[in-house]
Amino acid sequence: MTTPETISRAGEDLSPSPEVKAAVTGFLAEFKAFSDDVATRLQHHEDQMTKLDRKMTHAAFRPMLSAETQEAPHQKAFDTYLRNGDDAGMRSLGYEAKAMSTAVASDGGVLVSPQAAETIRNVLVSTASIRSIASVVQVEAGSLDILIDRGEVGAGWAAETAAATEATTGTLEKINIPVHELAAQPKASQRLLDDAAFDVETWLAGRIAEKFARSESAAFVSGNGVDKPKGVLAYNAVANGSWSWGNLGYVATGAAGALTTIDPLVDLVYALPAQYRARACFVMNSRTTGVLRKLKDADGRFLWSDGMMAGEPARLMGYKVLICEDMPDIAANSLSIAFGDFQAGYTIAERPDLRVLRDPYSAKPHVLFYATKRVGGGVTDFGAIKLLKFAAS
Repeated sequence: MTTPETISRAGEDLSPSPEVKAAVTGFLAEFKAFSDDVATRLQHHEDQMTKLDRKMTHAAFRPMLSAETQEAPHQKAFDTYLRNGDDAGMRSLGYEAKAMSTAVASDGGVLVSPQAAETIRNVLVSTASIRSIASVVQVEAGSLDILIDRGEVGAGWAAETAAATEATTGTLEKINIPVHELAAQPKASQRLLDDAAFDVETWLAGRIAEKFARSESAAFVSGNGVDKPKGVLAYNAVANGSWSWGNLGYVATGAAGALTTIDPLVDLVYALPAQYRARACFVMNSRTTGVLRKLKDADGRFLWSDGMMAGEPARLMGYKVLICEDMPDIAANSLSIAFGDFQAGYTIAERPDLRVLRDPYSAKPHVLFYATKRVGGGVTDFGAIKLLKFAAS
């Protein structure tokens, strides 16, 4: 083992040389400078982040001024067109975006902004109309063709060595639903349009939606199909016992303009084939609803039950009820109640574009906004809907 004594005897000097001391001193000085620089940079970064956080926090809680409002280009262009008729901004946008872009139509008017179109669409769906329970299809053409296979394909048991029975051929039928133009003409004064505080787009969307909803609902119930959709009650109705394709079957109450027992309602429910009952719904107006709410079964229990949660529809015999005011009142021979799977039985075809034409001349000093959309409707499965007729037979 080496000891200090042996080193001393060997005469060796283990102290660092001046060059090593100088190198170590230089390294320590450079490292300290580097460490101080890093600390300074980190402190500067933290200060900047603190300022940014404060700025973002203040911006989040500061009320937004009108000058700070960032609007999409199409909204600004659409608002400009509605207020003063300048469609230059609309023309410059063209059809750049696929989702309902603002653009000038070749036949006059402009496509509404996506926000206004969505507002109108939401109102139409949420209203008490057959639209809310029917099948809605977007089309680009002037009509919708639907192929219905209403035939039964044959089937049978086959033995191992016996010849297989030839299956029967299904029956295909094409149903054509043309789209028709639906129009509304809300109006406002030019003075009101010049007021920057007036939200013209929201006002216009609300008025258009209100007009369209009323017109659509009536057409889907009783429209004759001439320049408008063909409603459910516009088709020929026959007694369900003699029902055939192309007609709607009905069940009679047994008394003209009256419903004295619950038996006709039970017959109506089970007149509908089983494959449709899972999604079936009653459709009637408020006055008919008032009559049915009073009906009781043999044990004195009401057939009607209100929804247990907000927004849940009422139920009759366990099936949903749509209150549609365009259904007829109870009267002799009236078809006041419809029951069926309307998603399978009734189809609405519509074009996605909705146009607005500004007319400052026809109703001076007011400005007319001529809004149009194209929509059609018709029964596509005649077995999916049944009617209750308030008649003796």
